[in-house]
Order: sequence, then structure tokens, then C-alpha cells
Amino acid sequence: MIPLLSVVVPIYNVEPYITECLKSLAAQTLDDIEVILVNDGSGDGSRRVAADFVARDGRFALIDQRDNLGPGPARNVGIRQARGTYLAFADSDDVVPPEAYERLVGTLAETGSDLACGAVARLVDGVLEESILHERAFRRPELCTHITDKQVLVRDRTVWNKVYRRDFWERNALAFPAGIYEDVPVAMQAHVLAGSVDMVGDVVYHWRKRDAGETSITQRRAELPNLWDRLAAIRSVRSFLDERAPELLAGFDALVLEKDIVFLFQALEGSDEAGALLELADAWLATLSPKALATAPSLRRLELHLLRRGLVAELRKVREFRRTCEDGTRIVPRGLRVTNWYGDYPFFRKRRRLRIPDEVFDARDELKLVARVEECAWTGSEYRLRGQVAIHRVDRKVGKVNLWLSDGRRRVPLEVRRAGRHGVSVAFDPKRLEGGGPTWRLMVRAETRGLVLKSWFRDGDANSAWRFSVPGWSRSGMDITQ
Repeated sequence: MIPLLSVVVPIYNVEPYITECLKSLAAQTLDDIEVILVNDGSGDGSRRVAADFVARDGRFALIDQRDNLGPGPARNVGIRQARGTYLAFADSDDVVPPEAYERLVGTLAETGSDLACGAVARLVDGVLEESILHERAFRRPELCTHITDKQVLVRDRTVWNKVYRRDFWERNALAFPAGIYEDVPVAMQAHVLAGSVDMVGDVVYHWRKRDAGETSITQRRAELPNLWDRLAAIRSVRSFLDERAPELLAGFDALVLEKDIVFLFQALEGSDEAGALLELADAWLATLSPKALATAPSLRRLELHLLRRGLVAELRKVREFRRTCEDGTRIVPRGLRVTNWYGDYPFFRKRRRLRIPDEVFDARDELKLVARVEECAWTGSEYRLRGQVAIHRVDRKVGKVNLWLSDGRRRVPLEVRRAGRHGVSVAFDPKRLEGGGPTWRLMVRAETRGLVLKSWFRDGDANSAWRFSVPGWSRSGMDITQ
């Protein structure tokens, strides 16, 4: 019988981990699956473990390759043997949660989308942590979307947190290239070529950081050959996006500058011979768009400036500074008649021999207003709100603060009282809101040294906007009723 889902698993020297991986696949709540194991020339006991599973469970099959060709070619071999309506991939040192494939396949069956993807947790020393690679991609699940509409999916560059329709895969002739970062180009191509994509909010994959045996490819990412392969994958993706979805290039370049280039910095920090790495750095910087380099956050621009000039010792000092700033880096104002805002980083207006332009440190675009409601109470005649207003990363009192309630059409100004450095409080009679709403946001405008910022208040430590609802004058989460 034809299985509903085929799962392809390349295997290479993962004896300490493969049993847990294969057990997780055998325990899937979607049991109509086949698991195609491709032994990619393992030299340890991985093949024996795989063979034991094949002997015990008829849903498992084993393909042997004498030579180690890499995970991409191994996956291609497995795909050619796949019979399922849907296709998935798992790495043999990772773990798939029990309901993952049932959730992903069920979503595709419901929507008709070409692929479904979900959140990822990092498995570190037996403990699950958030995957920083995927951290912003799956905060809001959405069905029948697309990467050009939901551009946060540019951050979703892995193939194993997904299920694909096999006819979609074959229709677009998708295949893994050789090399280390074989999944990044394929993941991006699939996202762009898909008619629609389903994003589920559940964690569907546990991505392991190895603590025994051979280190994984991603744990050797600061090695020179590994960095060249990463650059090749980046170039491949950029070439594809330039042709098929140029509107995604800015987001992709920004992600490379946020995540990938860190490994180049780490290599330079740990190397006594920087020559070959600086040559590689020139190739990286030449690959990315000038706009992406110019609009990176100010601390990253400083690192890039030092990298471009080959100032390795200074770069190491800035990297150490970044690591030791537990509370974040400060932004400071400079200027009398006209105030500019700069990152307070090493070498700012120091060591004149370096001649680093002020614009490298320019952080005005990074300033944002932080406003949070801490308490809201009903006195019997009015509501009293207390909160905090500050400028993120600016260590000084906000100058002038204005608050008002807005329903999107009306604006009801509030009298503000200041308390301490950042405290604000207001009181208002809800009758002032009659005829409007039903939902109001608490808005804020702050001015400091010519800098004007606007925002809305948020709930305590949450990311959601604080909202005041009428009629009934009830505020969800605050236990406020009239």
C-alpha cells in the first residue's frame, strides 16, 4: 500500500543519537508513514542501529551508500525511493515530537497548500530551548499564506521542520545540491515556488546541539571551508531570489548580516592567521547589497567597517564589548543646536588614527519608545492608570510626554503627571469616551532634545497593546469592571 507520508533520513556517524531519532519517528501519531534511512557511508555503529529498526518495523527501509557523499545527495537518493503523497526530512541526530507529522499533514489536507512548516526548539544537553534561527518566524500561525506576503518566512531556511506535497516537489524538480548548507537554497526555493504555505504555531522539530561524538556541520561553522560553503549557499539563494522574488532580497541580506556573518567574526576572533579569513570577508561583503550593509544596526555597521579595513584587533574588542553588554548598548545624544544620536561603542570619537566616521555610529533609526501600563484601577468615579515611559537604550529622562486615548477616529487627551525618572500617571472619567470605541488604545508622544517619538502602551511585560474596552468599561486581564 502507498503510505501517506515518506520521511527521508540521511545517516552518517551519529551512533550516540540515532536511536532517539528513530524512536521518535516510530512513535508518530500519524502511523501511515514510511521512513527511508540512507546510510551515507557511516564508519561507526549507526548502520547497525538503523538495520535493527528495519528488522523490527516494516515501515522502515534502509539504503546503503558505500561512500560519504553528504546529506544532500543522500536525501536525493531517499526521495527517489519515496512513495508517499507527502514528503518530509529529518536529520538522524534530531528528534521529531510525536504529533508533528499528524499536525502538518492534517493542515495540508485541510487547506491544499503545497507545504506546511512549524516552529523549532533547540535540544541542548537534554533541555529544549528556543531556536534563535527560527525565533521570530512562527509567532503568529497562518494558513494559506506565502513568503512574499509573510516575509518573516525568509528566516525559515531549514527543510526538516516541514512537510511537502510530493507532487509539488516533483513538479518543480527540487533537489538538494552537494555541499554543507544544502538545505538553505532548497528551503528558499520551495517557499517561493509554493502556491501557498501553512504556518502552524506548534513546535514540530527538536534540533539537537551535539554533546558527544562527532560535532555536527553547524557546530563546525567557524571553519574556513565551512564558511566558504555557507557563502556559496548564500550566493545561490540570492541568485534565485533576484530572478524569482527580488522583493525578498533586502530581508534575506538583513538576515545574513544578523545571523550568518557572526560565524565569520567568530573565526577571526579565534584565528592567529587572519589573511585567508579577510579574503573570505571581502567576498562576503561583495555578495551583499550596499543598501543592506549601510542600513544594518549601528553596532553591526561598526563591526563591518572594521572588517572591511582589516582591523582585526579592534574588531575583537568590539565583539567582546557586545558580549559583555548584558543590559544592551547605550545610545547617546551629541550636539548643541542639532542633536544627533550615536551608539556608545568602543572607538566612538576616540583614537583619531582610526578615523571612523560618525555616521558608522549613527543610531537614530534604532531609537524606539517603550511605554507600559503597570496598574489600572477604578475609584468609583474615574479610572487611574500608572505606567512607565522611556526611550529604549537611552539612559536619561524623557523630556515632554503627552498621552491620549484613541479609538482610531477620536482622540481624547489626558492630563499627565510625572513621577520619578520614567513614571507617568493619568486619571479619566469613562464618560468622556461615550459615543466612541468600543476599543481604545492608550497612545503616547515623547520629545527629548528635538527627538520626537510616538507609540502605544503595552500590557506590563507583554508585547500586546493595552486596550480599554467599552461598553461595560471592562479591561481583560486587569479585573476591572464597573
